[in-house]
Amino acid sequence: MDRRDFIKKATVAAATAAVVSPVSAMINTVTGKQCKVLLINGSPRTDGNTFCCLQEIEQTLQKHGIETEIVQIGRKPVRMCINCGGCRQNGGKGCVFDDDLCAVITEKMATADALIVGTPVYYGQPNGGILSLMQRLFYSAGRLVQNKPAAALAVCRRGGATATLQTMNMMFEMMNMPVVTSQYWNIAYGAGKGEVKLDTEGMQTMRTLANNMAFLLQKIHADGDAAPRRDERPQFMNFIR
Repeated sequence: MDRRDFIKKATVAAATAAVVSPVSAMINTVTGKQCKVLLINGSPRTDGNTFCCLQEIEQTLQKHGIETEIVQIGRKPVRMCINCGGCRQNGGKGCVFDDDLCAVITEKMATADALIVGTPVYYGQPNGGILSLMQRLFYSAGRLVQNKPAAALAVCRRGGATATLQTMNMMFEMMNMPVVTSQYWNIAYGAGKGEVKLDTEGMQTMRTLANNMAFLLQKIHADGDAAPRRDERPQFMNFIR
């Protein structure tokens, strides 16, 4: 076999190995299970621009051996939190209103290692349904999201995306959730269905977000301890003495 034939066969063999070689699963060292990221589509359109962004993220996460699931908020009503306090009296089972998507998400967050929420921009704000969902989830089942990395993304036609991101991130920060960033704000632009795919920078931002999420999950679970030590209990007050 001459040098040219050897190089040719070696190249073919390497390419074949690259195709058939499975991606190693990223493992949660606490549970021993494959790391999982839950993605919520806060748009009533199941296959619109917000979904396109989440799908771009999902495909990148899967390349890192991370399990993913996209849940659609859909078009059914989502109750708002009425501050009834029922979730404080039912043994930590979550919101007492169990007839909408919040109950489903609560169950899924119990086994998820991270959370990504996408929303369209309505009047410079997140979709009202996703706000109601997140507020009830965090209030009634905050223990399930504590210390888990999170990210939000906003899709808009023209403006209001940064205000939308700020609104979403404020919830994550209250729950001790590391906020995962990207190369730019997690924003993509598009109006018509699928138009967001033409925003090449936006799509790259989504992939970078996914890569950063994978990197953080790997670091968090490398030593088998996913939560920092906290010696102080939260102190609440509503005035300055």
